[in-house]
Amino acid sequence: MKAYVYGANGAEISDVAKPSPKGTQVLVKVHACGLNRADLGMTKGHVHGSAGGIGTVLGMEWAGEVAELGPDAKGVKVGDKIMGSGGAAFAEYTLADHGRLFRAPSNMNFEEAATLPVALATMHNAVVTNGALQPGQSVLIQGASSGVGLMAMQIAKLKGARLVIGSSTDAMRRGRLKEFGADLAIDSSDPGWVDQVLNATNGEGVDLIVDQVSGSVANQNLAATKVKGRIVNVGRLGGTHADFNFDLHAARRIHYIGVTFRTRTIEEIREIFDEVRKDIWGAVESRKLQLPIDKIYPFAEIGKAFEHMEANKHLGKIVVTL
Repeated sequence: MKAYVYGANGAEISDVAKPSPKGTQVLVKVHACGLNRADLGMTKGHVHGSAGGIGTVLGMEWAGEVAELGPDAKGVKVGDKIMGSGGAAFAEYTLADHGRLFRAPSNMNFEEAATLPVALATMHNAVVTNGALQPGQSVLIQGASSGVGLMAMQIAKLKGARLVIGSSTDAMRRGRLKEFGADLAIDSSDPGWVDQVLNATNGEGVDLIVDQVSGSVANQNLAATKVKGRIVNVGRLGGTHADFNFDLHAARRIHYIGVTFRTRTIEEIREIFDEVRKDIWGAVESRKLQLPIDKIYPFAEIGKAFEHMEANKHLGKIVVTL
């Protein structure tokens, strides 16, 4: 089968063996894939969690049909239209654990379905489970113009946030954040952004920051979070290392929580997918929670899709179809 593989000459489409499902695995005939920032790094040979390097079939988000079931797989049957996440997604067929997929709604095509699994699982876990957002509270999404960022703002609004603030350093994308739930859009490269947040929150700061930027804004985040507020760190777009004001962290008694899928067990990931189904799936089916598609490429042009991502001018998801 055809797959997008990182090899000695970089990432390219290659022929690889079709996988077979074992245990609780499901074999998926892939129809569309969503691109993610971690994929971009892996096309350059970077390791993401335990995956990456020579011989890796790339990709982590897909939509398709159940082609075959492992002996212990439950909850779906051959022919079901599904979407999910897991390794080796950029291929004609991929494997997924039966607990790491969603049934694709009937009113959604494969391209639309492929935009959602990573954003839904990541940001429900960050905003609701770890962020503990309550109705009437305020939230700042750092890196809000990414696909997962756009989803975070929508989930926050759905869960009753009084004030949603989104950040983007790009003026065009920042100007569109209100379409996806932002009450206020800020530029986190502007030294005055903390004052804007404090002005919008009567000088207190926000109840919750979901931070996809980290390093470059770490201390400003502390100043923009209210006493006894929460910061959930889900990314490193601003760098993995930075000076950190421990005194300010202690003085404001901030709960600072790190989350990632890279070190989670399959049991933990299944629980996250279960929480999405139980808590917000009705909003997915009614299309209250959805992501814009910036551009669709055929699989043969997946290299161009990554060039488009690297140019960093898109808003929403880049999708590849098979």
